[in-house]
This record gives sequence, structure tokens and C-alpha cells, in this order.
Amino acid sequence: MPTQLDNALEAIISALTAPGQPFATVPFTRDGVEMPAFAGAPPSLAHYFAHFCNEHRDVPFLVDGDVRLTFAEAYSAATCVAEGLVTVHGVHKGDRIGIAARNSANWMIAYMGIIMAGGCATLLNGFSSGEELAHGIDLAECKLVLADEGRAARLEGHDHGASVVLFSHGNPPSEGLANVWAVPQGTSAAMAMLGQIGPDDIATILYTSGSTGKSKGAWSDHRGVVHGVMSYVSQSAMAKVHVESQEGPMTDQPCALVAVPLFHVTGEVPLFLQSFAIARKLVLMPKWDAGLAIRLMADENVTYFVGVPLMSYEIANHPDRAQYDLSKCKSFAAGGAPRPVEHVTRIKEAFPGGFPLLGYGLTETNAVGCGNFNENYLAKPGSTGRASKPMVDLAILDDDGNPLSNGQVGEVCIRSVANFRGYWKNEEATKAAFTANGYFRTGDLGYLDEDDYLFIVDRKKDIIIRGGENISCIEVEDAIYAHDDIGECSVFGLPDERFGEVPAAVFRMKEGRAAITPAELRAFLLERIAPFKVPLEHQIWITEEALPRLGTQKIDKRSVKARYGSEAVAA
Repeated sequence: MPTQLDNALEAIISALTAPGQPFATVPFTRDGVEMPAFAGAPPSLAHYFAHFCNEHRDVPFLVDGDVRLTFAEAYSAATCVAEGLVTVHGVHKGDRIGIAARNSANWMIAYMGIIMAGGCATLLNGFSSGEELAHGIDLAECKLVLADEGRAARLEGHDHGASVVLFSHGNPPSEGLANVWAVPQGTSAAMAMLGQIGPDDIATILYTSGSTGKSKGAWSDHRGVVHGVMSYVSQSAMAKVHVESQEGPMTDQPCALVAVPLFHVTGEVPLFLQSFAIARKLVLMPKWDAGLAIRLMADENVTYFVGVPLMSYEIANHPDRAQYDLSKCKSFAAGGAPRPVEHVTRIKEAFPGGFPLLGYGLTETNAVGCGNFNENYLAKPGSTGRASKPMVDLAILDDDGNPLSNGQVGEVCIRSVANFRGYWKNEEATKAAFTANGYFRTGDLGYLDEDDYLFIVDRKKDIIIRGGENISCIEVEDAIYAHDDIGECSVFGLPDERFGEVPAAVFRMKEGRAAITPAELRAFLLERIAPFKVPLEHQIWITEEALPRLGTQKIDKRSVKARYGSEAVAA
């Protein structure tokens, strides 16, 4: 039965999306299927930046150590980056421009500048090895890659077709982005591009590790990314109206700590891009550290925190938490992986004036999907919540694409204007990702309860989600098979209290080959794939027995995981 909060939020979003209201919708037909689109959505991210940076021009926007920028200052800096990309580096509309770097204000300015120059912001995974980065660059056919020193060093010795341009962090944009900086003379390149770029043009490529091995490049047009952002803005507006109806006007500037990677869709869309519309200040930290996070949250009056589940849990349990005033923070959101039920209770105990939240979305949906809010989340902590209105059409489908009734388990499928357009240079994977009537197949198995709350129960895809990072089991297995002496292997996920899930592996040597140790295999893998994908030494097993097989002669992963997973628990 719907809760009081369900009914209140339903009434608010209905009012906000009524004709003539800020989030009114109009029909839009994509690939022969009609779906709702926001009537007032900007035609591109470049127009979105221009409008909201002007509207909030003197409002604080980015805080990165000693660097502090207003919205107007950020836009001005991005205009200079766009000018440099066009006039110095010859960037044209549609060129893929990679970013390979850790989080920083200059990362954000680089992203804005690429978009404003008409380029496609190609977000390379900053945790990747040099070989993986080179694969992403080649796949997207990047013209340039803006890289910090650490990622540029990883790329040395790896062939790819792009020019690498260095930038740095922790300094003003004019210094950190000096290699792509030019002051416009007359009409800027960014201003000229506003007349050329539109909703059907390519905007972004993000990388996703699915069940088929190497990362695929999920590309989106401006319409998709803008609608993903505006979907989150509508949800924030809904929440704001509800809070103000209960507690009176909100006077504090919204402020969020940036603790998740900006190259992931959670960091990019609901955190970074949404902030332009809601005038939110963003506080950056170089890498995750719960103690530093607590200090920054207190110093900068952070009102909203989002991270993978372990982050908010570590804040709640940190020994120094009571020394700092975190009362401004009312929301502790999680995404990227399921949050253990006990985490929900612990966060509410630690922050009685706030609430834990949970979101569900994917790279391919531009982070749009479901949300579970406040007391509803406390009542149903195992659920990812209801579909986000008015954008999301959520369905549970069987293998033939037929809808299933509430309570029946099937594949979770999402249809919306915010969905990506396809996998770059991979028509086969793109076709397989969508049903005939436009639903994206998430690869997650779940069901809807009687109140239309989504519960995820399993995954069809052979992936591990470690602290919000997707790891393809096949990719890790391919790296293991690159060792000439290994005859067979299987990679699977093990539950982990901190990361949710971690990779594990079992392998068998070829006949007559000398055995290698788990430590030697781990060292071999660390030279080939990102460290977060490599199992720890105590989670690698060697066996002399042939691994169990199915009738198709594929390795029986369920049997392997059941056996070695139980050994890990016992250990």
C-alpha cells in the first residue's frame, strides 16, 4: 500500500509536470516509439551551461583546495579551453576528446570546454592500466586526450591514435589547463558553436564493463544527457517542495562533496551536471578518505553526500565523526551497488537529522532509473525504489520481451529519452541491448512489488561490482589466459563487507607445466589490467582437478563459486 510520502511525492511531481509548469512534457518519437520529453529542455549541454552559469553567475560553484570558482568564473575558464581546443588543436564538432585524470576542478573545466567546443567528452576510466586506456582511446578514435601526469605516464609505450595533452590539478584553470588555453579575440568559439550544436549531436562516451570482456563505449547524444540531467533536477525540485512544506523555506546553498569518480555516470550526471541547474556548490577531494571527507563536510556546510555504499558507512562509523558538526547534511545517497540493509540502519542512527537514500541507474541510462527516499527507504531498505517520473518507463520482461506481473522475476528494462544511443562501433552489442520496442535491457534480474517498488535479486551479466566499479569476469579471465602455462580458469565475485563484492579466481595449469603461485599470478595480472580488477592473493586458488563443466562444455561458474566461496567464508 502506498505510504503517505509516496502519495505526497506523487502529487508534487504531478503538479510540477502539468502543462505550463517547469517540468511539463511533450511527446517525442525515437526509433518509432513515442515517449515523454521535457518541453523546456535546453537543446544541448553547451546551451545548458550558458544559461545556468549566467543565471547563477556570482554563486560559489567549485571548491578544490585553494581554488574557488563561481559559476561565471567556471564558464569563463571553459570558454578559454574551448577556444584553445578549436584554434590551437583544430577540434571540430563531433571530435572525440578524451579526459584521463583524477577528479579536480580542472577536470570539470576540461569537460565543459570540450562540450562548448562541439566535441564529444570521452570519459576514460582513471583507474585503468595503460593498455586499457589505450584501448578506450582507440575504440573512440579520440583526436586528443587531456591527461594528468599519472595517466600520461601509464600511456607511454602503448599505441593509440591520439595526441596526449597534459593538464594538472590544484591550480587555477589558466595554469592547469595552459596547454589548451586561449583567450578569445572577438566572437568566441564557444559562442559560435551555440548556433551549430543540437540535440541529435554526439555529446559523451562513457565506458562500461559488461559480460563480454573489454569495455564498450556507450555514446549519448545531447538530448539523452540533457534529459538525464533534467530528470534528476525534477526529482530534486520534488524533494525541495516536500521538505519546504514540512520545514519551511530552505535558505542554505545546496552543497555536495565530490567523492565518486567524475568519469562514472553517477559523478557526471546527478552530481556534476545537475549542480548547474540547482546552483549547488561542489567540494572536491583528491581521493577517498573518510576523515578528510568529514572535515570538508563540516568546513563547507555540505548538505548532500553521494557515494558507493561503503563511503557513507565509513563516515557513519568514523571515530572522529562526533568532533565535527555534520548537521547540515540531510541526505546520504548511494548508487553503483546495492547497499547492505544494516548500513541503512547504521546511517540513520549516526545522522538522526538526515536520511539515507538509494538510486538505481546505469551508464546506458545516463544514471536515470529509480529512487528510494527517506522513510520509504527505511521501510523497504532492500528496494531501489520506484521509477523516476515523468521520464522512466520501467518494465520487468521475460527472455522474449514480454511483460511480467508484479511479483514475478524477470529482466529489469528501462525506456526513456535519457537512454544512450548505442555502443560505439559495435552494432551487434547495440542491437542486443534493446528490445524491439525500445527498452534497454539492464542485465539485472528483479521484480516489482505491489507498490511498484523495484527489488534487484540477481544479475544476468557476468560482472562483479566492487565498490561501484564494474568488473567483467571474462576480461579478468582473458588476462589470466594470457599466461602461457595456464590451461583453464574461472573468475567470480565474493561478498565483501567494505566493497560489497570483490573478484576471486581459481586456475589450473596446463598438463606438464610447472605450477605458479597465486602471488605470481597476481603480479602477472597487475601488469595487464587495473589493480581493482585483480583478485588478492588469498582469493586466488590453484587446483589440480579439471573445473566442472556444463552440458555446453562451458565452465560451471555456479559450482565453482559455491565451492570456493564456501572455502573463503570458512577461511
